[in-house]
Amino acid sequence: MSDAEHASLLDCEECLQPAEAFSVIGNETRLAILEALWEAPERPVTFSELRGRVGMADSAQFNYHLQKLTGQFVQKSDDGYDFRSPGRAVIQAVLSGSLNRDPELGPFEVAGDCIDCDAGLEAFYEDERLRVVCPDCGRGHADWPFPPGGLEDRTPEEVAAAFNQRVRHLLCLSADGVCPDCNGRMETTVDYADSESDSTVDVTHWCRRCENESSTTVGISLLDDAEVVSFYRDHGVDLNAVPFWTLPWCVADDDTTVLDDDPWRLRVDVELDDERLEVVLDGELTVVDSERVPAKAADD
Repeated sequence: MSDAEHASLLDCEECLQPAEAFSVIGNETRLAILEALWEAPERPVTFSELRGRVGMADSAQFNYHLQKLTGQFVQKSDDGYDFRSPGRAVIQAVLSGSLNRDPELGPFEVAGDCIDCDAGLEAFYEDERLRVVCPDCGRGHADWPFPPGGLEDRTPEEVAAAFNQRVRHLLCLSADGVCPDCNGRMETTVDYADSESDSTVDVTHWCRRCENESSTTVGISLLDDAEVVSFYRDHGVDLNAVPFWTLPWCVADDDTTVLDDDPWRLRVDVELDDERLEVVLDGELTVVDSERVPAKAADD
């Protein structure tokens, strides 16, 4: 698809322009309608039931606001009203807390020891990000976005578990070329890290559409790799349940070796007990080879 064709999908005369879209939902009654639709036990919802849930006595006034939403945010059928995807996205943004909350949490203890000094790790939440750090030496082990809604009705331990699963989900989407924020096309690049970084190699995921960007290690891309998951399972460990920030090959690239940089060819060593899995990836972080070897033999 050419840039001109791509632009035409977004810049159409029939489309609701962004400023107009925000003005439509920037109304207390219309947000109440979307919230009532969300909370309804079943959808579609009839006009009278929806008006009752909002609690507006004036039928004409309620209809005026409902019609402002219908078409772009709400769809109408013979059975009543239901969400269109933009309306659902508005409510999900409200529920996430990103629009109207700025909470802080922590520090609180989390699983794992520092890969540098072996001290216990702590997590804290601010600026809509959850960070896992070593309180003794300051080494960072995780730093990812986490919407405020994820804190609601969860203990610190449950927050950490939800964070672990969310980051895995974000990584899978990014690696598959889909932006976690806007669903645009995500590009992945590998390059040498700058001199101030703790890493040798940086992996960057960048969205062409919204410019969302994240920087990761090479190893963290292997969290859902079939060979790695199987390797852990054969050692009696469910990798999906392991907090990713406790895995040295995810947190740092001490276990990553650059075999070639033109084109890129990298090896990540994953060790458990007396066995090591050597995984070779290309510049697109596609696994091209893997081999299990005895750990001692691999060190020789």
